[in-house]
Amino acid sequence: MENYTYNSYILQLEGLNTSKDSLYPAFLFLFFSYLFIMIINVGITILIVMNKNLHQPMYLLFCNLPLNDILVNSNVVPRLLIDLMRPPSERLISYYQCVVQAYIAHLVGTTSHTVLMIMAYDRYVAICNPFHYVSIMTNKMMIKLTVCAWGVAFVLVGILLGLTTRLSRCRTLITHPYCDNASLFKLSCESVVINNIYGITFTVALYVGSIGAIVLSYTSIAVVCLTSKNKSLNSKALKTCSTHLVVYLIMTLSGMALITLHRFPQYTEYRKISAILFGIFPGSLNPIIYGVQSKDLQKALLKFCVSKKVLAS
Repeated sequence: MENYTYNSYILQLEGLNTSKDSLYPAFLFLFFSYLFIMIINVGITILIVMNKNLHQPMYLLFCNLPLNDILVNSNVVPRLLIDLMRPPSERLISYYQCVVQAYIAHLVGTTSHTVLMIMAYDRYVAICNPFHYVSIMTNKMMIKLTVCAWGVAFVLVGILLGLTTRLSRCRTLITHPYCDNASLFKLSCESVVINNIYGITFTVALYVGSIGAIVLSYTSIAVVCLTSKNKSLNSKALKTCSTHLVVYLIMTLSGMALITLHRFPQYTEYRKISAILFGIFPGSLNPIIYGVQSKDLQKALLKFCVSKKVLAS
């Protein structure tokens, strides 16, 4: 018979179940992955902010992605590293800390979609309406798009977690490496039908909206490229759009894998690994993908390295 502890404000994180042989390799992998993500994402953000040649809508909107990657990994990995070195019985977290961690995790996950949607709009305007690009993508418009991307996520995730915090709790074990909405409402012995309905509606609307925006934007871009004889335009469109599409696919597939595995309790360990890689994988690859494809970023980085070398000598 299951023992119930009602409305406890101290929860236990199950975390990762590692053997003695795999403990230190797992710790080192997470530590160096986090270090790499922080260095590369902070570095690319500083590079864009400091270099006036990169103060273009595409790069300024892109700064939202490194910010997302920094937030999601800082929200999860440091705590996970500490918990790895603790016995399972000592992996404790307060209920309020758990809610905050879940909120940040879902906020950055949602914002990843909304940011890529506004970036798709930026590419659409740049390629399909180039003569009016400067007048459309003004600083004021970029601020509006960014506030909209974060504001929508802020409200939707607030409702998601609000529906969960209204529930009473009869369990204390979070069967996940970190706190998220599904793990929180599983602590309740009440009906979670409303939570499931809103969660599914939220997820479907987010994915349909983002996929729809990408498909519409890229279809319009493809039509322009197919009817245009401008090789320079077609080459530019291919480079920028392929980069954006690869980043979107990485983020979408990672999210879908995590959502799917949450529905199958028998694959708990796979879900835990997927949950961790959901932050690490995109956070490591996004800056590299954009850096490899963007000549402007490469030039700015080269200029920065040369200037530092000159100062050092």
